[in-house]
Amino acid sequence: MHSINKIGKTFWYSTPVSVTDRPILGMVAGKNKTLMIDAGNSEDHANYFLEELLKREVPNPDIVVLTHWHWDHIFGLSGLSHTVSIASKETKKEIEKLLPLSWSDEALDARVREGSEIEFCAKAIKEEYKDHRDITIVLPDVTFEKRVEIDLGGVTCIVQHVGGDHAADSAVIYIKEEKILFLGDCIYPDIFSEKDNYTIKETLRLLDELESFEADTYIPSHQKPISKEEFNQEAVKLRSIAKYTESCNGDKEKIMKEYEKYVKRELTEDEKETIVNFVNGY
Repeated sequence: MHSINKIGKTFWYSTPVSVTDRPILGMVAGKNKTLMIDAGNSEDHANYFLEELLKREVPNPDIVVLTHWHWDHIFGLSGLSHTVSIASKETKKEIEKLLPLSWSDEALDARVREGSEIEFCAKAIKEEYKDHRDITIVLPDVTFEKRVEIDLGGVTCIVQHVGGDHAADSAVIYIKEEKILFLGDCIYPDIFSEKDNYTIKETLRLLDELESFEADTYIPSHQKPISKEEFNQEAVKLRSIAKYTESCNGDKEKIMKEYEKYVKRELTEDEKETIVNFVNGY
């Protein structure tokens, strides 16, 4: 199950749960206001986080920021009616498309068959909502285009739209005084197309934007927080594989040989999967 952890003086987070696809939720506690990052994949998920933080004398949030429109980051918003919700304009547009949908097993299965939903998400929704299917889609109260800066009192959050292959509406949250960059899912591949994929141009553009932040800690929503060194290693891997995908014209075997020469060892499963993702997106 979850654990609750703290980084620095003002940032708290809950760890992810893979079986129900619960992402990391974050909380930034300023002197004047408290800001929550992502609303969770259900009201239960959001409520668990808030209850655990109240035990640690962290107040309920005044503001909740959504990193992107995917269900596991927004379905808890209906339980946060006393907060002001903020998202990019693109995120609001995507959430609006969910308003008419049914979330019954039958409706989920039908969307998987027609290709508008993926099996992974349908399965996780059924797992998270075993006892009921009371899902209310709520639109964000406030939208922004590129960037918004929020002063919580002694700590500042910069929310910036960055996009990426995983979700074009992705935003990151930079907690300035803590040097924490909350990545959400932006650095993950597109898992919603016929084949999981990274595209060269979009990956390189995204990395340029992420590297413009002076961060010491990075938070990818479905893993553990990583250090600057670990993020840099991930960025070098993505940039290198993107370069070899381009120079080898998307030929998987050639890319693997070139990348193996570059790293001077056998490739890890993660590296092989990343190469396949770039080949799929070439």
